[in-house]
This record gives sequence, structure tokens and C-alpha cells, in this order.
Amino acid sequence: MRQTIAFIIVLFTFSVVHSQDLQSPDKNLRLHFALGEQGVPVYDLIYKTKEVIRTSKLGIQLVKDTSLTQNFSISDTTRRSFDETWKPVWGEVKEIRNHYNELAVTLTQSTTKRVMIIRFRLFNDGLGFRYEFPEQKNLAYFIIKEERTQFALAGDHKAFWLPGDYDTQEYSTVTSNLSEVRGKMKEAVTPNASQTTFSPTGLQTPLMMKSKDGLYINIHEAALLNYSCMSLNLDDKNFILESVLTPDAVGNKGFMQAPTQTPWRTVIVSDKAGEILESKLVLNLNEPTKYANTSWIKPIKYVGVWWEMITGKSSWSYTNLENIQLDKVDYTKTPPNGTHGANTKHVKEYIDFAAQHGFEAVLVEGWNTGWEDWFGKTKDYVFDFVTPYPDFDVKELHQYAAGKNVKIIMHHETSSSVRNYERHMDTAYKFMVENGYNAVKSGYVGNILPIGEHHYGQWLINHYQYAIEKAADYKIMVNAHEAVRPTGLHRTYPNLLANEAARGTEYESFGGNNPDHTTILPFTRLIGGPMDYTPGIFETKIIKYNPKNNSWVRSTLARQLALYVTMYSPLQMAADLPETYNKFLDAFQFIKDVAVDWDDTKVLEAEPGDYITIARKAKGTNNWFIGSTCDENGRESNISFSFLDPGKKYIATIYADKANAHYDTNPQAYEIRKVIVTSKSKLKQFSAPGGGYAVSVMEPKTEADLKGLKSLK
Repeated sequence: MRQTIAFIIVLFTFSVVHSQDLQSPDKNLRLHFALGEQGVPVYDLIYKTKEVIRTSKLGIQLVKDTSLTQNFSISDTTRRSFDETWKPVWGEVKEIRNHYNELAVTLTQSTTKRVMIIRFRLFNDGLGFRYEFPEQKNLAYFIIKEERTQFALAGDHKAFWLPGDYDTQEYSTVTSNLSEVRGKMKEAVTPNASQTTFSPTGLQTPLMMKSKDGLYINIHEAALLNYSCMSLNLDDKNFILESVLTPDAVGNKGFMQAPTQTPWRTVIVSDKAGEILESKLVLNLNEPTKYANTSWIKPIKYVGVWWEMITGKSSWSYTNLENIQLDKVDYTKTPPNGTHGANTKHVKEYIDFAAQHGFEAVLVEGWNTGWEDWFGKTKDYVFDFVTPYPDFDVKELHQYAAGKNVKIIMHHETSSSVRNYERHMDTAYKFMVENGYNAVKSGYVGNILPIGEHHYGQWLINHYQYAIEKAADYKIMVNAHEAVRPTGLHRTYPNLLANEAARGTEYESFGGNNPDHTTILPFTRLIGGPMDYTPGIFETKIIKYNPKNNSWVRSTLARQLALYVTMYSPLQMAADLPETYNKFLDAFQFIKDVAVDWDDTKVLEAEPGDYITIARKAKGTNNWFIGSTCDENGRESNISFSFLDPGKKYIATIYADKANAHYDTNPQAYEIRKVIVTSKSKLKQFSAPGGGYAVSVMEPKTEADLKGLKSLK
């Protein structure tokens, strides 16, 4: 749904000059565009009085053709101002203002007479720009060798970075100055099921930085469609970042046909860290929803048969066969291994738990044949996405779940055999509809087939988009894992509920995430869209589930609650096992209460890598939820409840670390207290190392609900 509240366009055509200036609506940001020596397009960006981007080159290098990088003249410029307010189908706020000033510069190349437009949009919170190629005789089809977009930085900024890679973002974030990237790169590149690094100074987006003079700068992209994903290569002597597009199997970076355009390149900037988190610039650079009817798209809170497999307590596979072909194996004649998690009886237990505690859905992984023989192998045909193992009764579970008003979430692990998934996709989606599934978690583990393609190349970008739009034909919501990092496309295609595209909770069982991990991800990975992080782990010692697994979750229990607020997603999983939650029902109450769709969001405290405290107002209510997460040092948080309605009393239930809590030595030490709060209340709250706190702030139903509670001063 999209509703325009205000819409103002002012259009001018100016006489042609060699440079142009553009200001943001609040005049805090100033863009300067010019043609440098030899007709090279360049730009710079100033925030207030501080340099954000120094003079930087723009252009596109072509394969076996004259590149679009120089010999340009300005043949036209147009400007406009735009101001609207629109309503997302789901999101962090009820309404989003889209307010910018725009400059479109038409460039004509003297040697080829080709035309390229560079369109700049300057918002109060940053810059978006892209290349556009109108229909023209001299540029119909062209192949990109490399995009030559630069972001020349003003100094050796502190950066929160991941190694540049064409196939994965599942690395731990490194915090260092840019000058230290080269020296830290080797250690930063840790093993993954599929990975292709490209440079000793290659970095991924979203790239979060902080300058020495206090500017917070985030570089990313928006509306990634029919184009290769952008990474960045760092010139660590001059602190210039230059775009690096993901290649295809033969090294080409993009096949284009005019009229067309690139994705937007984005620079979000502020002198306040919280304003980076509150920015909607990436969303605003995407188009409104393509769907006339979005009533079938609903945020989901779910549980699932998943963590027990991740920890090794149970298995995805039904047998222990090591060499199978689906058309030749008879599972009914093969002895089961006795550890298969997705069996009818066990799934019913999860359905019962979901129904008892008000969860909408149950994810089930490992229900379908083929899991024994695929990981790490080059097999085109692994799964057919419709055939269950003998111990998983699709019809019976559909009826059982429906009888308890619970949905089952489908799981499609593609094994990165993209052609195989596409050949089965229609059949798989029809199967889902017939059996009551309206959401799918897809996976792309391993090296991509066809051989040589990458997870973030143009070919795969088009596949992910095809899967989303095909799912919409069947009114199915998508949660894509190991796919490309999001770029705000959920505005246009809101059935894309979430992605993974980063180290999520599963890595806590594969060796662990750093304690500062969740204080960084909202500034990096979540800038482009929500993440299916799968929080809610109460039993942090994995050995309790699997004696062979000594990994542990680097978080206190209280912080696991906070993540439901700080790690935004309309798709939130209570990821631990039902038997564990039954031991901590008082703390589990927060997970039951917390919303997954919001009318308002306030960043109360924030510093990347150190801490984040966020308050969110639940959709259609006057109830608020607060989450706070901190790094390995612990801290004292100080927040105000000034966001509450004046003159009203609320009941605040505070789930906090005990004084002796610690993410390593005492993670389950928590305390719960209830107090009365108003808009004048202030909270001073201890957070343990690797800890945090969560608060539910509810309107009392009657005055009697306040009886016996003390006021928080």
C-alpha cells in the first residue's frame, strides 16, 4: 500500500555550465558536480562544514569498447524537489517521508556521441546517485568491464568492515582504521562453504565508518536489480574507495540494454550515530510496491525445527547414506539413522508449543529427501522440493497445524544449484499452496551452479528476483539465506520479508560471534533491510545439546531478549528449543509479548561497536518495547521515556542482567522487575559484558493493574 501525503515537484532546465551545485532540503549537505580534466565526471560532498567525499571520479568502463569515463560535455541539466509521505506494508515506522532535491546531469561523449545521465538525489540524511542510459542509436547493447565510481574519503576513518567477497558476507566484522585493513585482511578471511575474495584491501557494503572529526558515514547501494552487486576496493594510501562489481564466470561485470540504469550508490551521513540507524534513504530510493494487493503479506513470529540441527542434537538427513541419487534410492527400504529432527511426531510437539504460546508458525528444515549427499559437492540435482522423507507426513501435519491455527514454514535448500531450483520452482510453490504453506525459507549454501557464477553476480541477482516475483504469484513470502545482501527492495516487493546475508545466530554453534557483533550489524548489514538473525537462545552452552560441540553463545540471556528490538525484522524466530524455554517461562514472556511490526521507532542511544538502545511502538497499539545491547565491556545505560504519551501511566517490565552476569561465566543471570513509568521517567540500567536489557511498556487495562507497583523516578 502506498499513500502520498504531500507531493511537490519543481522542474527547471538550466543553461549548460561545467559544474553544478545541489543542496539538501535542510541545507546541511552540499553536492558539487563538475567535469574535470579530459571531461572526466567528478563530484564531492560536504556535510555542514566537513568533507564527506573529496573530489571523486565517476564512470563506466566497457568491454572492447570506448569506456564511458571521459571526454564528456554537459549537454543538459534538470532539477526538481520532491516531498511525499508513504506508508510501508510493514516496517519500523508507520509512515516514511521521502524528501529530496534532485539534479540530473546529461553528459554527451564527444568521441562517440553517446549519452549518459548521472542522477543525484540529496536527502537530509545523505546522497543517492546512479547512472542512466537512455535509448540511443550508439549505445543499445553493452558489456560492463568495471564501474569506476569513487568515494574519496577525507581521512583515515575508523571502519567496521568485512573482507570483500563475491560469495559471502558471513565473516566477523573487523573494527580498525582504514590504514590497517591490509594488515588485518588475512586473519579476517575465515573459512566458508563458498567464498571468493578479490583484493587485500577489498571491502563489502554496507561499509560503516566514523571520521576523526565525528562524522558517521555509511556507503551502500539501493535498488539492486539486473546488475552485479557492488563491493569496494580501498586505496589505503590515499583513502579512496572504488567500486568493484561481481563478475560472471568469464569475468564480465554486467550485460546491459538501453534504456536502463544502474542501482543507486548511497552515502548516509550524520554527526549522530542514531540518525544513521533511523535513515530511510535506501528505502526511499526504491520504487513503490508493485503489488496491487498486499493483504496476504503478514509479519511472522515463529519457532522451528532448526537450532537442534545447527547444534548437532539432531540431523537434517533421514539416513546415513553417503552416495545417493534421488531417482535410485528407496528410503522406505533404508534404515533410518534415528536422529532425524523433522519427523511427524516431533513437529507436532513444536506445533503444540507454538499454539500454546501464540506463535504464528513453525519452520521445519530437513523434511524432504536428499539431505544425505550434497554438502560440499557439485551436484546439479539434489532436491525436488516436494518429496518428504517417510517419517514426515505432509497431509497429516497440514491438518494438525491448521487445527491449532498455526502455519508451517517451508524450507527450500537449493544447494546453490540454481538451475535445478528454477526447474522445480513452480511445482514447489504449487505444493506449498496445496498444503497450507504461505512462507518459504530458501538457502544457497555452497558454490553456485552453473560453475563459475557467484552469489552476488548479475545472473544470481536476477535469479533471486525471479524467485521473489514467482513466489508473489502464489502469495508466498520469502526469507532468503545466503542470497545477496538487501538493498531496500522490500519496499517494492514486500513479500521479501527478510534475508540472512551475514553471520547470524547459527555461527554461535560454529565457533561463536564476537560480543560486539550485534552492536555493529544494525549499522552495517541492516542498513539495506531486515535480517533473519534468529535470536532467543537461552541455553548458551551448546555442549548441553551436543556433547561433541564446545561452542557457546557470546551473550547473556537478557541480551537475547533485547535483540528482538535492536535486530529489526518482521520475521522473528524464537530459536531455542521448547524444553529450554519451559525452564525460563518468566523471561520467555518478553518474546511472547514483543511485536514484529511497528508504528514508530526511536534510537535512544547508539555508538557502533559499543552499544545500541532502541524503543519501538507496536503496530496499532500504544505499547512500546525497548532493547539494549552492548559489547564485551558492559556499561550503564541511561534513557528517558519521553517518547511516551504525556500524562499517561504505563507498566514497564524490565528484563535485565544481574550484577554478576557475564556473557561467558554467568550468562543466565537475569532479573525481572515491574514499575510504573510516565513520559517523565528515566531509567539507569546496568548491562553486563556481552549483555543488555529488554523492557515491555504496556498501557494498563484497568487502574487495578497498577496496584502494588512502584513508580520509576
